[in-house]
Amino acid sequence: MLHYKIYSQDHKEWVVLVHGAGGSSTIWYRQIRAYRKKFNVLVVDLRGHGSSTLKHVSQYYTFELVSKDIIDVLDHEKIEKAHFVGISLGTILIRQLAEHYPERIHSMILAGAVIRITPRLNILLKAANLGKRFLPYMWLYRFFAWILMPKKVHEASRSLFIEEAKKVQQREFIRWLTLTSSVTKRLLMFNERDTYIPTLYIMGSEDYMFLQPVQKLVQTQAYSSLKVIQHSGHVCNVDQAEQFNDISLRFLQAQ
Repeated sequence: MLHYKIYSQDHKEWVVLVHGAGGSSTIWYRQIRAYRKKFNVLVVDLRGHGSSTLKHVSQYYTFELVSKDIIDVLDHEKIEKAHFVGISLGTILIRQLAEHYPERIHSMILAGAVIRITPRLNILLKAANLGKRFLPYMWLYRFFAWILMPKKVHEASRSLFIEEAKKVQQREFIRWLTLTSSVTKRLLMFNERDTYIPTLYIMGSEDYMFLQPVQKLVQTQAYSSLKVIQHSGHVCNVDQAEQFNDISLRFLQAQ
């Protein structure tokens, strides 16, 4: 089972926080204190990340497999339903849960959401997959961190992700990178279907890789809305934590 932490104040509802690839639950350190005042909070380390070490792991990961890990934690803690908040690749896992376990989700907040692989990102991912067996994974991760978070205002989030990525073993990085080879078709399928679950996208105004596709998507899905945080990049919950907390808590409490 995944490593996880619970911050419970005997509130009625739960919020589950899901980090992105290469990160860990520490990415939410600026949200936990604010959230726990209103909700019980569950944070997980995805397999191979943070403090999660699973025995007898599969050679290849699938989105069904790594998202089911989260449901296993909820089942273990007897949490029937929760609000889900994700960042970056974590948003894909939450969207995967919405496909197979919609009855477990009150609402979704998808921050720095990945809903489409742009042609430039597709080229980068293909190049990374070609070089993953012989290039040190930290070279690749630092490169992606600079591509996604290039500005000085992104420095804190970029540094945090790089430091957390150092804890991920090379074989785990390869498994997760290989997983991205199937993501394009999956995202196309997700974008064609409205989950009818209340969904808030929170994006940084400087998230140049992913903001525009989200702006187009919310125009077609009645249950989705978008908030853009100025002077923020891909990891907007770190770049502008106070604004992120205010926006997200307003949404969660309204559901």
